[in-house]
Amino acid sequence: MVAGVMDVAGQGSAAMRLTILGAGAVGPGAAALAVSRGHQAVLWSPSGAGTAGMTGELDCEGVLEGRFAVRVAAALEDALVGADAVLLAVPAYAFVALLPRIAAALPADVPLLIAPAASLAPLVFEAARRGPRAPVGALATTPLGGRRLAPGRVRVAMIRSELEVAALPATAAPAMAALAHDLFGNRYLPAPDVLQVALINANPIIHAALALTNLTRIEQREAWPQYGMMTEGACRLMAALDTERDALARAWGLAIPSIATALHRASQVPVGPLAAMGRAIAAGRGAVLGPVALTSRYITEDVPFGLSFYLALAAARGTAMPVTQSVVTALEACCGQDFSHNPLLGGIDWTGLPAALVNGMHR
Repeated sequence: MVAGVMDVAGQGSAAMRLTILGAGAVGPGAAALAVSRGHQAVLWSPSGAGTAGMTGELDCEGVLEGRFAVRVAAALEDALVGADAVLLAVPAYAFVALLPRIAAALPADVPLLIAPAASLAPLVFEAARRGPRAPVGALATTPLGGRRLAPGRVRVAMIRSELEVAALPATAAPAMAALAHDLFGNRYLPAPDVLQVALINANPIIHAALALTNLTRIEQREAWPQYGMMTEGACRLMAALDTERDALARAWGLAIPSIATALHRASQVPVGPLAAMGRAIAAGRGAVLGPVALTSRYITEDVPFGLSFYLALAAARGTAMPVTQSVVTALEACCGQDFSHNPLLGGIDWTGLPAALVNGMHR
């Protein structure tokens, strides 16, 4: 059973074969969601660890319930055979090694969706390709959220009601939105370019603020409810970061939805003060536990590929982001790591970026 935001399974679209690259929580959940809509799904794990112990069936609970047939592929090339579309759903820190591999193996006529398209990852993928090819779709965030409970079991905590999708070339955004809708059923809003969707994802702000304000709980491995810890102070920090992100987007000529809108889309709670929304989400979902290690992606992914990405964009436009810089610096000091370096940005030509966002690269 799919709750709430989905349309009738498979309505208006032919059955497709979807290959999903990434088998954490999002990949298996997205595979089950696509199968629930009448499509076929193939799942591949870059390391093999995500699919270890999985058979040909996946059990889901939460807002998506049932048992779904999902084929597991051992090799990337095998996973791509016969694919009508591909979804890449891995942490941003895996992009550097993985995007060139996918670029070399993906058939030219198969579209790729990247979820979320953090740090201009679609342009990194484009840089590794040559010649005519299918568009690349850039999702602002993932179609759903959840947790892996066992090798063949996942809990889908929420399915987003709507999210933005851009494309390379930019004119393909409506087609990529239609493809994503056919696969997953959410409402997809065509966005002007992949830079906008890279800024829309609110997770870097929410996760970094929660990590910083709950650092000792994380280190002590406490079971702490992350939405229950959206206290007034933590939410003031989120709001300050959100204000700087909004100013950054405007400096690049873009408009983005607020964190409150992102929370509403994810959990369908009324828009209001962030702390009140956190309490409403906690009451509706129950305790969604926060991370219990400083190596959590809340820090190791969302800071370098989220907040530090904002800072690089700000430097290119001469925009000040003092609160964002302070959070990055504080988490670097607490964790004893460098989170300022974003390896995805090494090849970005900032002066040529506007043209690349419209046309793609090497097409």
